[in-house]
Amino acid sequence: MDIKKILIITGAALLVFFLVTQPVQSAGIVNSILTSLREGAEAVITFVRTVFQG
Repeated sequence: MDIKKILIITGAALLVFFLVTQPVQSAGIVNSILTSLREGAEAVITFVRTVFQG
């Protein structure tokens, strides 16, 4: 088994463990990650609009 497959399986197992044992905290982490991604996308959109508008 190669290292990539081992890391993926380990990561998935940890994810399931935290989802089962701490669902509220896990939801908070996912929510903060999605918020950060949304803010980053909005920043890129603002940059592109500014470049093309003047």
